[in-house]
Amino acid sequence: MKTIKDRIHPITLPTPYAVGDVHAYLFKSDKVTLIDAGVKTTEAWEAMKDQLAKLGIKPEDIDQIVLTHHHPDHTGLVEYFPDAIIMGHPKLRPWLEKDEEFIRRHETFFKEMYEEAGVPSEYLNTLNSAKKTLRYIGQGRLQVELTEGDRVPSHEEWTIIETPGHAQCHISLYREADGALIGGDHLLFHISSNPLLEPPFSANEARPRPQVQYRDSLEKLLNYQLGDVYPGHGRRFTEAHQLIKRRITRQEERADQVKEMLKQKPLTAFEVCQKLFPKQIESQFGLTISETMGQLDYLEFTGQVDTKHIGKRKIYYVNR
Repeated sequence: MKTIKDRIHPITLPTPYAVGDVHAYLFKSDKVTLIDAGVKTTEAWEAMKDQLAKLGIKPEDIDQIVLTHHHPDHTGLVEYFPDAIIMGHPKLRPWLEKDEEFIRRHETFFKEMYEEAGVPSEYLNTLNSAKKTLRYIGQGRLQVELTEGDRVPSHEEWTIIETPGHAQCHISLYREADGALIGGDHLLFHISSNPLLEPPFSANEARPRPQVQYRDSLEKLLNYQLGDVYPGHGRRFTEAHQLIKRRITRQEERADQVKEMLKQKPLTAFEVCQKLFPKQIESQFGLTISETMGQLDYLEFTGQVDTKHIGKRKIYYVNR
């Protein structure tokens, strides 16, 4: 086995979200590097300071922060490390830097997409909660861009793997010497990660298909010899290839379920969501519509369903 320089120090922080605690990770070598930064709450900051102290580290000792993706439970505390260099994927930039034009497009994107999906007007108040989520994303300046194949500065044994799907800017860190993977929310042991809908990075781009991307990113990891996986949530685990294959099988089963619905009658994305998640659609609309449109994107991308527009609404059907 090759020499391993960086010991991985987990830091576990509370969140106010249903997913529970979130993990950050610390490397201590010639540079002190934090991987992800928790959620912006007093409880998380106190837990961060306490666990850093147990490692002999003060907040001002953090030299650099690598962010796996932009979600608020992974970026929130970056503002508490004002001297740290922030690193991440280029598509992290508009979220982290609160790009006003991008945020305006974010709202317009969801309004237009929900209209196309046939979402009733009473559900549009969920756009307000989406705007609140934007406020909780940590704010800072992306100083170092990390893309496929890059090495983490001062920690060259770690290679960047682009793993979009759960987020467009999602990256994972891989160490060939022992197969260790710091995977953010890309691969979790206890739950399947949600590929979440996002506006395109640039105004002239088509809407991303996160479910299709997520499946590609999962299959991509099958090409790597993986050892311990250090996730953003839940426990550390091994045998990642077996888990990936189970996740892909489950996704295909869900897509087949949606296809069977469309064999009965043509439906909008919202109507599919109602059938797929009758108990959760009211309380978790954002997540359920993302999951639904993800399966429809996959079926459309693979040529298993056809679509047409009636007015502004997009209708999905199976052409027998």
